[in-house]
Amino acid sequence: MKRYSIVAVLLLVFLTIKSENTRSIVLLDQGWRFINQEVTGAEKPNLNDANWQKVVVPHDWAILGNFDMNIDRQYVQVKADGETTAQLRTGRTGALPTFGVGWYRKVLPINKSDEGKVISVEFDGAMSLAKVYLNGVYIGEQPYGYSSFMFDLTSHVQFGKDNILAVRLENKPESSRWYSGAGIYRNVRLVKTAPVHIAHWGTFITTPTVNSKSADVNIKTELNGTSDKANVKLVTEVYTSNGEKVSTVTSSQKLAAKLNFNQQLKIKNPQLWSIETPNLYTAISKVYVDNVLTDEYKTSFGCRTIRFDKDNGFFLNEKPVKIQGVCLHHDLGPLGAAVNYRATLRQLEIMKEMGANAIRTSHNPPSPEQLQICDSIGLLVNVEAFDEWKHSKNKNGYGSYFDEWSQRDLRSLIRRDRNHPSVIMWSIGNEITEQGMPEGKEIARKLADACHEEDPTRPVTAGFNNHNQAIKSGLADVLDIVGFNYKPQDYKKKHDEYPNFVILASETASTVSSRGEYKFPVKEIKGVWHEDYQVSSYDLEYPGWATTPDTEFQAQDDNEFVLGEFVWTGFDYLGEPTPYNEGTPARSSYFGIVDLAGLKKDRFYLYQSKWSDKPMLHLLPHWNWHDRLGQNVPVYCYTNYPKAELFVNGKSMGIKQKDKSNKYTRYRLMWKDVVYEPGEIKVIAYDVNNKAVAEQVIKTAGNSHSLRLTADRPTIRSGGKDLSFITVEVVDKDGNLCPRASNLLFFEVSGNGKLKAVCNGNAIDQTSFGSNYMNAFNGKMVAIIESGEAPGDVVLKVSGGKLVPQEMKIRCE
Repeated sequence: MKRYSIVAVLLLVFLTIKSENTRSIVLLDQGWRFINQEVTGAEKPNLNDANWQKVVVPHDWAILGNFDMNIDRQYVQVKADGETTAQLRTGRTGALPTFGVGWYRKVLPINKSDEGKVISVEFDGAMSLAKVYLNGVYIGEQPYGYSSFMFDLTSHVQFGKDNILAVRLENKPESSRWYSGAGIYRNVRLVKTAPVHIAHWGTFITTPTVNSKSADVNIKTELNGTSDKANVKLVTEVYTSNGEKVSTVTSSQKLAAKLNFNQQLKIKNPQLWSIETPNLYTAISKVYVDNVLTDEYKTSFGCRTIRFDKDNGFFLNEKPVKIQGVCLHHDLGPLGAAVNYRATLRQLEIMKEMGANAIRTSHNPPSPEQLQICDSIGLLVNVEAFDEWKHSKNKNGYGSYFDEWSQRDLRSLIRRDRNHPSVIMWSIGNEITEQGMPEGKEIARKLADACHEEDPTRPVTAGFNNHNQAIKSGLADVLDIVGFNYKPQDYKKKHDEYPNFVILASETASTVSSRGEYKFPVKEIKGVWHEDYQVSSYDLEYPGWATTPDTEFQAQDDNEFVLGEFVWTGFDYLGEPTPYNEGTPARSSYFGIVDLAGLKKDRFYLYQSKWSDKPMLHLLPHWNWHDRLGQNVPVYCYTNYPKAELFVNGKSMGIKQKDKSNKYTRYRLMWKDVVYEPGEIKVIAYDVNNKAVAEQVIKTAGNSHSLRLTADRPTIRSGGKDLSFITVEVVDKDGNLCPRASNLLFFEVSGNGKLKAVCNGNAIDQTSFGSNYMNAFNGKMVAIIESGEAPGDVVLKVSGGKLVPQEMKIRCE
């Protein structure tokens, strides 16, 4: 096993350099026209698009549509008892209108004064089968909807005239296993540079040696362009986050069509990038041709080392770190796939609060914003490229394009992301069909070689659900890290059999639950199914291949050599509504530790009790069980305190502390014999000295009376992109949450903002996210407010039936 050491870079290609004589970057967000149908000649500049819809990019054309369980109905082949049958799948891709053709058009901000410059357009992602035209001329295409790409437009620009950019997208049915979104769902930029300039994704910064006293920094820079001038000089300056210059280096070469600079410098007493202290530096690269500045390019990076040991796990800056990670799909719940910085930050902040220190970008390249945030708040990242290779899991999946595009897509991904300090490994596939096929090893070798060629500093991995086949075929031998999906029972066995394997639990648990739902009798259920299409929040239910969190906790704790785990999943996501895939109203997942609205399930606190050092105490279930009067209602406590005592209406149920007698008592405190009577339950936590240090009380709520509104941020930025997530709770007259309330609520917004979406986290609710009404789910839901372009107040009013209505003011500055 190799030793890996890296200083990574956040390549902020979207930062605007203000110098008029160098690089100019314009965000192409406003002024787009869109139509969701095929239009003959839509690429032609003289087409009249006045009746097309005006949209802002990033844009997901499907997310505010109506749910329809007939959309993308699929039949998949399922093996059971030695027989293969076709099984109906509904809601697999979210039951939203993502499929079909969409056209986008925009007049580009190009002036006569731009003549002589290189003009290019950059897409962070367009879903999918993108074909790009300028002034009616075909420029290029990009089939993979998750890939970022760039086209040089210069030769087709009409300087001094309108330049019409047209983009055709098409989502084919049966092309995904989850909600893909639809449209230009990530950012687009117009880039103007001098003829001699730094290439697209043209910097690569590494640190061969890092310690507390010094960091050796290697900066590779690629330049493009021609000129009649002879001498090219590259000056690279490095600054701290406070703007202090800490190092500089200058190099010169004779001009050529392509130039590659390899510069070295030192940083004294570097501020290391870590999970706790994610310190970042900025490298400013300046290009001079015969001493005239022609380009200026900023790259953010951090100083840190990574190492993976087959026996002792993962090391960050030579300190052992257990990976406590979650898998995240790319959608933002009720906002769909359209990238929003604040919504992405909110997701990652919630994961960090839980104690997570890593994410896996399942199962595709992430948005640049996601990695930027991980760099800035201190989260490790396993960047995944593909869910399919040649043998598709879907009729119209990526396998149709794999032979032609996989190398380009993978190399583009690595060049874009190889400079992020947060990125610690590349995953070339998830549960790919070729695990047991003869060609699988050779495909994996080519992909792994591409990773190592583009970035020799990070290891390559993949997630195997058929690990025995992957080992037998030799595919696992090609990888630096062997990823096991749902194999906690095999860690020790495989470590003993293959002692040189570095083992990662690349996908774990897949426990399912519905926020605020509890099923009786309380028991562990493998292959769960309930007739109401909900799942219990006692966190003991899971599909046939999966486990409970405690099963994985135990395997991780008992096998220190395992690098750590990535739980499936941090958040619920649209599509893949397991276990209710077969002809049900379910249209989103139940796997999430947090629900689709961003509300925490009980499971959040179970992981927090295991992963976080911050003292915490959480009691479940709620205490409104009029239908179980005098019957058993077990009470659980998730906590990282050493012991706790439960009281029911003031009567002690005894003190519990964790023990290793079984996997559940090892990680949970449980009072299994509690008999329900209305009133209150209270838990008191004790420290090691038996001192009471924390408590939580849950009371039986009365009838629904009023509403309580809580904003995650009462002040947001104007500009039309910032968001405030407002939690709406149905409460009784004393302010207690009504935990089974399902009142229909209406939302009105006035002032300088708008209602962006509503969501209650209920996987079977068929109300559009774009509606101004929705039922509460188990007493809660979320309304999302988007800021207006100009400063001013936004007022949200929520009402429903005879509930006392409530208002909340959000300030836009």
